[in-house]
Amino acid sequence: MTKYKPTLIEHFKDIEDPRLLRKQLHKLDDIFFITLCAVICGCDGWVAIEKFANIKRTWFEQYLSLENGIPSHDTLGRIFSLIDPEQFQTCFSSWIKEIVKNVTGDVIAIDGKCLRRTHDKSSNKSAIYMVSAWSHDNQLALGQVKVDEKSNEITALPSLLKNLDITGSIITTDALNTQKKSAELIVSKGADYLTALKGNQSTLHDDVILFFENTPKSYEGTLNTYKSIDSGHGRIEERTVTSCNRIDWLTEHHTHPHLASIVSVKSRRFLANEWSEETRYFISSVKHNDAEKFAHYVRAHWGVENNLHWRLDMAFDEDHCRIRQGYADQNMAILRHISLNLLTSDNDNKVGIKIKRQMAGWDNDYLLKLLQIF
Repeated sequence: MTKYKPTLIEHFKDIEDPRLLRKQLHKLDDIFFITLCAVICGCDGWVAIEKFANIKRTWFEQYLSLENGIPSHDTLGRIFSLIDPEQFQTCFSSWIKEIVKNVTGDVIAIDGKCLRRTHDKSSNKSAIYMVSAWSHDNQLALGQVKVDEKSNEITALPSLLKNLDITGSIITTDALNTQKKSAELIVSKGADYLTALKGNQSTLHDDVILFFENTPKSYEGTLNTYKSIDSGHGRIEERTVTSCNRIDWLTEHHTHPHLASIVSVKSRRFLANEWSEETRYFISSVKHNDAEKFAHYVRAHWGVENNLHWRLDMAFDEDHCRIRQGYADQNMAILRHISLNLLTSDNDNKVGIKIKRQMAGWDNDYLLKLLQIF
């Protein structure tokens, strides 16, 4: 008797089947189930997924009817090249909303990543760029969208936030997304922002630098400072975070929406017997003046690099994935995010993501546990 597939799959039943009815030899949710299992277990291409499914056929038959056998690699590639990635993303968001009930106080980092090997010279297709949202508290990818080829990361942010409940959270972005429309959207959805300042906000950037470097005596009492030191592996880093929420002088001349505080982060690093120094500046809608909390927000933002992008490269070899036909590259990126979320949420095995992928391929019970983890 066929067992029921894990409930995770139910969230993706609303994806429309792009095939003609007469060509639907394999159920779409069966194809999704097979592919997700294969990606979790270390498969990074359609041929590998087909081989994996054939080797695991006896196990898959516990959950799938497989009346027409295992789909070929050509079938898998063609179907994922046609599936609407927006529908896939909407279903992904539905699944995440069930997992993450509350993001109040959470830091949600927004950042982009280029999938380098998705370019195709023969069809003049550029490598795609995916913008992701990473929850620091939950250690989960909350969503991802592709940047339009004729646009940039700025226009992707509204699409990414559209399906996310960010109420009560702190949204952090790099300087590219330090835009008035982005700030207005974030606050309208009940969140606060902390965004980096660079030359793209020239006069605002210059005024914030001038204030922190030459703080008037009448404002010195309004500054709050927090210092920290990290060391290890021959590296020492000293950080001094300074915040100020008395910025009437700044809001008189700059109309950035809901601007309530400014932050300076000065870093001194000792590495390879040399000291280096860097100062970064941020603006925020957060009204408090707690420099230690701002230090947490700034550091938490790098989780999107260290815990998402780095893992996708090191454990999933994302930068070398050559899947690129149609929408397949975007859809495979979403599958990797689902897989990473499941693997990260296993707290019983204190090993890296790459080894967990191998464990899932070796042990059917462990694979099933991952699929049922939420």
